[in-house]
Amino acid sequence: MLSFRLCTTLLLATACLLTSSVVSTETAVTCDDGINVQHLSCDNGAIIVQAALYGRKDRETCSEGRPQNQLQNTQCSQIGTVDILKRRCDGRKVCEINTNVVRTSDPCVGIFKYLETNYTCFPAIQTVTCEGSLAHLYCDVGQVILVYGAYYGRLDKTTCSFRRPDSQIQNVYCSNPTPKVAERCNGKNSCTISASNSVFGDPCFGTYKYLEVSYVCDYPVTITP
Repeated sequence: MLSFRLCTTLLLATACLLTSSVVSTETAVTCDDGINVQHLSCDNGAIIVQAALYGRKDRETCSEGRPQNQLQNTQCSQIGTVDILKRRCDGRKVCEINTNVVRTSDPCVGIFKYLETNYTCFPAIQTVTCEGSLAHLYCDVGQVILVYGAYYGRLDKTTCSFRRPDSQIQNVYCSNPTPKVAERCNGKNSCTISASNSVFGDPCFGTYKYLEVSYVCDYPVTITP
C-alpha cells in the first residue's frame, strides 16, 4: 500500500526542506534598553527562527557602559522566547520586534539582558492579498503546497493602502499568525482562500488588513510500508 508523506505543519515543513535546501543562517542581537527593535530580514525567501535567547550567556555582549554586577550571570535565559519569535516571524520576509514584547518575565533580576535570535532564510513564494480579495496559491503539475507561515493584519502604512483613509492604515501593530491557510492548502496543488475577517477574525477593528503567505512547492514523497 502506498501512502503520502506530507509535511503538514510548519515544523515538519522546515525539517523536510532542511535536508534538500541550501539556506543561509543569520544572527541578530538587540540590547534590552526598552527602545531598540530587533530587525530580521531575508533578501530572498522567508524567515524561519531556529533559536532565540532573552537573557545573557556571556559577559561581552551588550556590555558597553554596564557595571560588572550587571554582567555576572551568564546562565540567564527566559523560557519560551523561541516560541514568541517563531509565532511572530516565521514565514515573513521582514520581521521587527521590540524586546518589550518578548519579555514575559525577568529571568535574572539586576542583570542587563539582550535578545539574540538565530534564523535561516528559506527560499519561498510570498504573496500579499488585500482584505476583501482572494489569495491564490498554486504549484506546478505534480507538486504540492507547503505553507511556511501566514499572517492577517497590518504591519506598515504602505501595503494595500491605495485610496485608503489614514485612519484605516495607522495601526501597524496588528498582525496575527494563522494556521488556517496551512490547514486548507497544505498538500494541495492549488488553493484559494479569502482574505477576510469572516475567515481569520478581526485582529484590529477599523484597520484595513491584508493576508501575507509564504509557501513552497515540493513533490510529495511516496513510501512503502
